Amino acid sequence: MQRYQYLRALVSQLLEESPLTSAEVIDDVRHLMSLGEEELAFDTMCSWIYEDALPITSAYYARLVSAAEELGTPRSTDRLDELVEGRSGGVEDEPLRP
Repeated sequence: MQRYQYLRALVSQLLEESPLTSAEVIDDVRHLMSLGEEELAFDTMCSWIYEDALPITSAYYARLVSAAEELGTPRSTDRLDELVEGRSGGVEDEPLRP
């Protein structure tokens, strides 16, 4: 029971801090959590972040990756590294050299 509560709180906190703005998507993620489907809720949240190409910080990305491992859904965060602010194609932007 404690693990379930921990995972639920983890996904809830990530949702609160997510860049998602669509009330419908946020409601869908919350609905899935209310059914005890934290893994699916997390995967849905990550999918929408990617689909809407919403920028995320490197710290938030690291938290998503950690949560994906804890939830047993490591593929949920595939390609989200492309959305990390300050990166281009998952590689740190470097200044142009003459």
